[in-house]
Order: sequence, then structure tokens, then C-alpha cells
Amino acid sequence: MNTLWTPWRIDHVLGKAPKVPHCIFEPPGESTSSKNDLLLYRGRNGIVLLNRFPYANGHLLIAPKRHIDCLTSLTEQENQGIMFLTQQSVLILKKHLNPDGFNIGCNLGSIAGAGIADHLHYHIVPRWNGDHNFITVISEIRTIPEHIDLTFDTLLPDFVSLFLQENP
Repeated sequence: MNTLWTPWRIDHVLGKAPKVPHCIFEPPGESTSSKNDLLLYRGRNGIVLLNRFPYANGHLLIAPKRHIDCLTSLTEQENQGIMFLTQQSVLILKKHLNPDGFNIGCNLGSIAGAGIADHLHYHIVPRWNGDHNFITVISEIRTIPEHIDLTFDTLLPDFVSLFLQENP
């Protein structure tokens, strides 16, 4: 039997994860990336974060920079920017993680499952054939095969390149 360790999730599983003093989709400062905040990309219209409590390895969150709660509030420019970031994120994840597919979507409102309902965000969840097993079903625990810091380090150079292309 293989043992899969995901120790960074225990505080989340037990409900002891510290609360951040700001909206996670609005990390402080103006830097284009921040490992502490799991911020891979901050551009003109949106941001890309690694999900601190992922459903699968490489689970990304994409949000507009502007604090809005519904996709109907997006401007045309923001909407195009979010779709651009989604497309580029899928390409980057394919390049580095080689998933068999993706779940991409958003939950509008807490009743629909949004953990942070007041700031619109999309999930990109890479999926692999057989990636979840009995542990998720019987224990409501997910196993992630790679430490989140390593995933961040792997993906960051491509997001830095993306920022430089968008901001020559």
C-alpha cells in the first residue's frame, strides 16, 4: 500500500485554518506573484491563484481584480480577460501536469456552493483517470500527490512569461 501525505490540509479539514485579513482574491500589494498568497498571476483584469485547499493537484482559482459577486457584473473587457486567463491556465496545466481532462466552472452564491460568495471566481480542476478513490467517498478527504509549494514553483515561470507577454 502507498501512503499519500497531505499534511497542509489538516487545519482545513479540522476547521482550524487561519482566516486571512483580506479577500484572498485581492492579495495585498501590487506584485504580479506571491508564493505566500499562492498568487501565480496578477494582471490588468484578473488574477490566478493556486487553491490552498485543492480538490486535485494544480487546482487553480481565477478571479477578476474588481470585487464583484456575479458574472453578470463583468465588463466586456473583464469577461475577455477572465476567459484569456482560463485558456492560458489550461495550456500551462496541460504542459506541466498532463491531466486527462478538466472541470472548469464557478458557483454563484453560497447556496450554490461558493465558499467565498462575494468575489466571483472560477475553478480550474485538472483531472486524471482514477484520480479520486474511496478515501474521498468515505472520509471526505482528498489526497494530493504533490506538495503545493512544488506545484507553485513548477507553474510560476509560465505565468511570469504570460504577464510579460501581456505587459511588454
